[in-house]
Amino acid sequence: MTDADLVILGGGSGGYACAFRAAELGLSVTLVEKDKFGGTCLHRGCIPTKALLHAAEVADAAREGDQFGVKSSFEGIDMSGVNSYKDGIVSGLFKGLQGLAKANKVNVVEGEGRFVGPNSVEVNGQRITGKNVVLASGSYSKTLPGLELGGRIIASEQALNLDYVPEKAIVLGGGVIGVEFASVWSSFGSEVTIVEALPRLVPNEDEHSSKQLERAFRRRKITAKTGVKFTGASQDANSVSVTLENGETLTADLLLVAVGRGPNTAGMGYEEAGLTMERGFVRTDDRLRTNLANVYAVGDIVPGLQLAHRGFAQGIFVAEEIAGLNPRPIEESGIPRVTYCKPEVASVGLTEAEAKERYGAEVSTFTYDLAGNGKSQILKTKGAVKLIKAPDGPIVGVHMVGERVGELVGEAQLIVNWEAFPEDVAPLVHAHPTQTEALGEAHLALAGKPLHVHG
Repeated sequence: MTDADLVILGGGSGGYACAFRAAELGLSVTLVEKDKFGGTCLHRGCIPTKALLHAAEVADAAREGDQFGVKSSFEGIDMSGVNSYKDGIVSGLFKGLQGLAKANKVNVVEGEGRFVGPNSVEVNGQRITGKNVVLASGSYSKTLPGLELGGRIIASEQALNLDYVPEKAIVLGGGVIGVEFASVWSSFGSEVTIVEALPRLVPNEDEHSSKQLERAFRRRKITAKTGVKFTGASQDANSVSVTLENGETLTADLLLVAVGRGPNTAGMGYEEAGLTMERGFVRTDDRLRTNLANVYAVGDIVPGLQLAHRGFAQGIFVAEEIAGLNPRPIEESGIPRVTYCKPEVASVGLTEAEAKERYGAEVSTFTYDLAGNGKSQILKTKGAVKLIKAPDGPIVGVHMVGERVGELVGEAQLIVNWEAFPEDVAPLVHAHPTQTEALGEAHLALAGKPLHVHG
């Protein structure tokens, strides 16, 4: 006997999106979650980090008021007040999700679930069976071999709940999580050093974006040591020391380990049930089906971008797939990406290197400097919009750096996903003065009719 049309293991972005959409489509749903509904993104990831980043933005605005003719001063950070603001946002969104689960008649079972196959999940000594099973068990903060978390060596989960501002901080890892925390702590008044083994910060972004961010961080006095490997760390009651492959030793109050996130699949019963796995990830086809019949996987346990909105989209896709709606597969390169440091880095589609690998050397690019954009000058932000175009083809990549450019990625993803040509976008009217004009100007230039730039 089956308990539901759909049993979901994990209540993060992918799991709850799948549950709500499936319920809308008339399916009976049971969702198993060991912690809090909403998962990492809501409680320990996207939402609380962005609250910290906004508090950092307010701190910078107070500190920099003079350049706008406003007499203001930065008196310091009240971490209890910051945490209260952050926790209030998380709490409000959590209550909203709980209400939606009730309204959608999703049966939420609290407890540590384990997949026992072929179509069952075990939780609290009870076996729950579904016609379909969706695995959405999320991810965890990784560390490096021999580097144990504890004391002054922390991961992002602990960094979110600090009750003080470190005087000096070392961030191990220059990816999204690393540069976001570096940005927050610098704005709060910390002296920050980032250590990244790869040659540049945000190494998954276009090289031009990395260079723009590195320049901005230098202006902010954030030190970035790139192309250098970490070799060890030690701590005592007062400090933590980090040694690098080049023989250098760094000392700080805290070491944040931000070397990425791993799939939360160990001990979940996946391999024992016969699932095809790869480096801890669950392998799926383009319809998110695993090798087991009627068993799907979504979110961070599926190889690819580890983004909440990717999991969310995959959850909706799987619900519609199970309901027989035959949805269109999600194109991974069409998923927008934003790093919310100061300045923001936003992109969608292929980098220039990826485009050349796919289409050859004839790829066209155009970079529009935000110095030519009125609203960016009002905001006093530096940066650029870079477009990448396939030979005799559409725009295949949009890469942006600057304050608030994350808000521009919505239009950018429409351009890339609808395979628009520069000539399609150039006639569109962009409101003045807005930063979206930068996208318009870049497309005008690539269409051969530059307005405020030399083509």
